[in-house]
Amino acid sequence: MAASTASRLSPPRFHVSPRSPHPPLRRSRFSPVRAAKLEAVLSIGTHLIPHPRKAASGGEDAFFANSDAGGVFAIADGVSGWAEKDVNPALFSRELMRNSSNFLNDEELQVNGDPQILLMKAHAATSSIGSATVIIAVLEKSGTLKIASVGDCGLKVIRKGQVMFSISPQEHYFDCPYQISSEAAGQTYQDALVCSVNLMDGDMIVSGSDGLFDNIFDQEIISTISESSGVDEAAKALAELARKHSVDVTFDSPYSMEARSKGFDVPWWKKLLGAKLIGGKMDDITVVVAQVKTVAVPDEGGDIEEQKGNEQGIAVAVASAVQNEE
Repeated sequence: MAASTASRLSPPRFHVSPRSPHPPLRRSRFSPVRAAKLEAVLSIGTHLIPHPRKAASGGEDAFFANSDAGGVFAIADGVSGWAEKDVNPALFSRELMRNSSNFLNDEELQVNGDPQILLMKAHAATSSIGSATVIIAVLEKSGTLKIASVGDCGLKVIRKGQVMFSISPQEHYFDCPYQISSEAAGQTYQDALVCSVNLMDGDMIVSGSDGLFDNIFDQEIISTISESSGVDEAAKALAELARKHSVDVTFDSPYSMEARSKGFDVPWWKKLLGAKLIGGKMDDITVVVAQVKTVAVPDEGGDIEEQKGNEQGIAVAVASAVQNEE
């Protein structure tokens, strides 16, 4: 027992090496480290299939997507009723999307990234006659998705195989959605449904014109996403499945189910024979599929000092291997 105590209290022995004429290089106690931070970005895939009777002209939907500075995408569905007035419905939706894309570099939008403000500016700059339903979504670097929507374009967020967020359509009545218009009687950015949702790494966003959501159920969206190898493949697969359903007169689609719930159905005498209103809805089909990813990017604030073990108080700090002479 005594020997054990003596062992614990015995002074340490040091081995002293001969002093070198050239002191060794070592890392400074206050070496600079390159600061970095985690930012959310979108990997975006898109696909558009025009209405079968409008394939030659490209249809009346329009969209844009941009992965810079986090990510932004938008969809506009031109209202086909304008064709009855000899107005091409595609002109308004295409110009609205072109203006939306052009205003991304606007100084005000660079600061706040507000999709409602983007919609306001794009609408004010659009001179074509017509109207369109529209949705704009902007991902902040923090991971917050900000949305502004007028009408019945849709957006859903899928997390771990479940729809955890979905926006609701805006309608005056069945099959007559809110719409941004060249006419004073139409809606404006002030009528937009504005909302935001906090996203996580790996979340999937599915957005589209009503041609998608009128013809495809949530579970079909989830299974198609899970079976796809990437966002481009997922967008194409969803668009093709929606198109298949849209021309199937025996498919009981989301559109036909909603129509029946609003009182639209086959004549009473067909009901007596067991018939009901079914079938898909032929339309332009635009699909945007985006996956949220988290990346480490250099902090523009520059270097910070590393003190006593490089404490990691921020999301991530990538140390620079700097050595200084003593």
